[in-house]
Amino acid sequence: MGIDTGDDAAVYRLTDQLALVQTVDYFTPIVDDPYDFGAIAAANSLSDVYAMGGRPLTALNIVGFPSRTLPLKILARILLGGAEKCREAGCTVVGGHTIDDEEPKFGLAVTGLIEPGKAITNAAARPGDVLVLTKPLGTGIVATAIKRELADVATVRVATRTMATLNAAASEAALAVGVNACTDVTGFGLLGHLAGMCRGSRVGAVLSAGAAPVLPGVFDLIRKGSVPGGTRRNLENVARRVRWARNVPEELRLLLADAQTSGGLLLSVPAGRAAALVRLLEERGVPVVARLGEIVEDPDARIRVEP
Repeated sequence: MGIDTGDDAAVYRLTDQLALVQTVDYFTPIVDDPYDFGAIAAANSLSDVYAMGGRPLTALNIVGFPSRTLPLKILARILLGGAEKCREAGCTVVGGHTIDDEEPKFGLAVTGLIEPGKAITNAAARPGDVLVLTKPLGTGIVATAIKRELADVATVRVATRTMATLNAAASEAALAVGVNACTDVTGFGLLGHLAGMCRGSRVGAVLSAGAAPVLPGVFDLIRKGSVPGGTRRNLENVARRVRWARNVPEELRLLLADAQTSGGLLLSVPAGRAAALVRLLEERGVPVVARLGEIVEDPDARIRVEP
């Protein structure tokens, strides 16, 4: 597996029993606390391996830091947050590379393991599948609110905890039940990543906007104008593929397109296994288990969004 289907990570077979899963991701701070930033960035990077059904093995730090203007103790806290999140994942940080940069940046290049033939692609959804999401939406909106000093402490705390939560349990449940397709919801938003799944699988989808889980306080922040530019661009980019019911409000449209950081897994599971998946996700303590809609036949890969 590689770039042909826009999957979350590359899978390279070593033997008939063993394959590597490889990915890389990094970004600028989205929260004020350096430790939390490091943990979130690590969870986000590890998520691509989980989305493929893999197990993270090793990680390399990727760092940009303004050493002339910020104290190195801030960098130490970022690295500690990342290292402890990797430790939680059973993944060893084996090194990395740092450059001087005007703005802090942090992330990981992650290598994982998987058995060939068991990788979960984003391009195998089937008509009749149920769509399940495992984290609430709205992290992009909250991150923008933090920058504009509009987010209260409670909202930041919940969003931070959500972003720093690993997708390990959700990935394990998906493998145990046997889902058809999976992707993690990150920068392109729920609609963008669902559109990629539909294109790769040559199917369409029907989405219930009202079923989308949302972080507390997000709609109030939208009304205050706390909407990232990336979220608005996401909405524009899916315009040709999405058909909106007239009574889906603008707030929900922005939420479904919100550019996420370390979002949940979007799972496409056969209808007959959906109840078992939901039950197993709940048993494993996955933050949110939301049934959003279903996959339908549509060679043009369109998404219909209902209230």
